[in-house]
Amino acid sequence: MVNLTPTELERYRRQIMLPNFGELAQKRLKSATVLVTGVGGLGGTAALYLAVAGVGRLVLVRGGDLRRDDMNRQILMTDDWIGKPRVFKAKETLEAINPDVQIDAVHEYITAENVDSLVQSADMALDCAHNFEERNLLNEACVRWRKPMVEAAMDGMEAYLTTIIPGVTPCLSCLFPEKPDWDRRGFSVLGAVSGTLACLTAMEAIKLITGFSQPLLSQLLTIDLARMEFAKRRSHRDRSCPVCGNNAPWRYSQSDSMEATSNCSQ
Repeated sequence: MVNLTPTELERYRRQIMLPNFGELAQKRLKSATVLVTGVGGLGGTAALYLAVAGVGRLVLVRGGDLRRDDMNRQILMTDDWIGKPRVFKAKETLEAINPDVQIDAVHEYITAENVDSLVQSADMALDCAHNFEERNLLNEACVRWRKPMVEAAMDGMEAYLTTIIPGVTPCLSCLFPEKPDWDRRGFSVLGAVSGTLACLTAMEAIKLITGFSQPLLSQLLTIDLARMEFAKRRSHRDRSCPVCGNNAPWRYSQSDSMEATSNCSQ
């Protein structure tokens, strides 16, 4: 287990004071590597709160350049960065906020060619991509390599959130066997909505890493911020799921499932 420096003890003092948190949880955060995909209004803001919480290493993955219509929600960006790769600005901003966190920036989208190496490099993943092509690839790789994944998405004023533990909870394919065809540029978004979901996403990751509180396991949190309605819906694994079901290419024993659940909080 890593040690905390005097600076880190001072920086994180207020959260270390939380019941069931303490220095052990802080050390677990420092030891963790989290992969964040789709570093925009959702992923970028979630990465911000993981950085200030003291996650030791963040791997940020996002292709494409910053657009002006990104600026209503992407709080790691500045106006002078428009037209440049946003993931590098995200790295710069996070390093300025917390220089004790290692930030790796990957200027790529999630693809079949890079997803396995990215997932293997991390202890867990945050699925914040803006299309189901990347989300499906990340889900399959997390199941394949037994890595937990926090699944978060929004559209307009609505959002959903859950935590996926391969072999224990439903995977993304169980939850959404038929994937909607998202418009990469056309979806509506209010910055405060993506920010709200991002904070909850970061909270799920922190819970999973530290073990100080219970994350959303086999529960899908649905959110309607227009009406300020929050609901939890019980979800179930599909035994015929082509990704994680009984006949999937990779299967789990009971010990595999326990290992996937506990790896992040060691």
